Parts: sequence; C-alpha cells; structure tokens
Amino acid sequence: MIDDDGYFGENVAADYDESEASEFRPDVVDRTVDLLAELAGDGPALELGIGTGRIALPLAARGVPVHGIDLSRAMVDRLRAKPGGDAIDVTIGDFATARVEKSFSVAYLVFNTIMNLTTQDAQVDCFSNVAAHLAPGGRFVVEVMVPQLRRLPAGQQAVPFHISDTRWAFDTYDPATQAMSSNYVTIVDGRAEHSSIPFRYVWPAELDLMARLAGLRLRDRWEDWTREPFTGESGKHVSVWEKPAD
Repeated sequence: MIDDDGYFGENVAADYDESEASEFRPDVVDRTVDLLAELAGDGPALELGIGTGRIALPLAARGVPVHGIDLSRAMVDRLRAKPGGDAIDVTIGDFATARVEKSFSVAYLVFNTIMNLTTQDAQVDCFSNVAAHLAPGGRFVVEVMVPQLRRLPAGQQAVPFHISDTRWAFDTYDPATQAMSSNYVTIVDGRAEHSSIPFRYVWPAELDLMARLAGLRLRDRWEDWTREPFTGESGKHVSVWEKPAD
C-alpha cells in the first residue's frame, strides 16, 4: 500500500535486500559499480532511488562521492544502518523533481527504477532534472528492462516471472497506456498474501527522445553492464546519455 514513503514503505523495506537477493550478488554489484566508477572518474555521482544502498555503498567504497535522492525514508533507514551508510548524503524527495545544490559527473538509475515514475510527464521531468544536475560532459546511466509484450498471447495481459511453492510473481501490462504492475502472491501459514507495485514501462527510443528534450545525447547502449551488444533479443538495456561539454 502507498504511504508517505510511496510504494516502498516499511513493509517493503523490512525485507527488500532478502527479496531481491539475486541483485545483491557480488558479481552483479561489481559489474555495475565497475562501469559507474569509470564514468564518474574523479567526480561525484548522483543516485536516483538510492534505496538501501546496494550500489551506492560499494561505489563510495571505490572513492566515488555519492549523493542519493529517494522518497522512502524506510529504505534510506536501511542504508543508514549499514557500514558506511551514515557517510552518504541523501535528499528525501521525488527524484523526478528534487534538487541537490551541486553538479555531478554521473547520475544513474538502476534496476528498472525509471519505471517507478508512473507517468510519461514524470519520466520527462526526471531527464530534465538530471540534465540540470550534470556537469558539462557528465553522463546519465539508466538500466531498465525492455517491455516483454512479445511474451503476451492474444487476449492475455499477465507475464509470470517467478513460480514456487510459496511465492508467485507476475507482471501485468496495459499496451494502451503503458501502465504495468508487478504482483506478488506469497503463501504464509497456508494463507495467500497479495501485494502490487505500479510502474510505467518505457521503450529505448522513447527514452532517447526524453534525453533529447533535456539536451542530452545518446552515447552508448548495451545489453548489460558488461557492454554486450544490445539487440532485438535483449531483455534489458544499459543506456548512457551525455550532456554536451560546450
């Protein structure tokens, strides 16, 4: 349920790291941090949707100053409780509009977080906000899924992505509005508990236009953090837009 922390309140934050354990694996984190540290160079980084610090903490440990923006105090409380978490500055607010009074070499949105903005206007605002934060020559990095509409049979709107004895998870899509939601059914003591988080899916070309409106230009697009080529079969992409240096 939504509260002052949005859809990532205490009920989600309490076991977020455990529920997304595959994203916390060292090999997954290291690939992400390697690229972000390279792009940051000697400058600071801005993480939009910093959450519990999955990427911010190891990036800061590499010597990159990190500032975060996040709406959820519950998620940020988990970041603060981890070693090194109290050294990372965080602005509480909507990352589509919240401002930090400094400029950054790199800004980034990972693990589909751009889709937490559930309207096209908010996603456009996010690109504009990032452009205002970037120093000339700075980069904006987004990791996001490619919408899985090819997996929808005619007349069906749900795509399952996890099935086990105690947990079912599926995404629903509305192609008319680009609204989607991730739905989780968990069996606890023989009873089913359901939760749902809304998103807005977005296409690579649509993101490129948002970037162009914000004065950014596409520099690179890969299938993943190891810079494998992006193709028509890729399930996600890591895209890098650059703010012109002049």
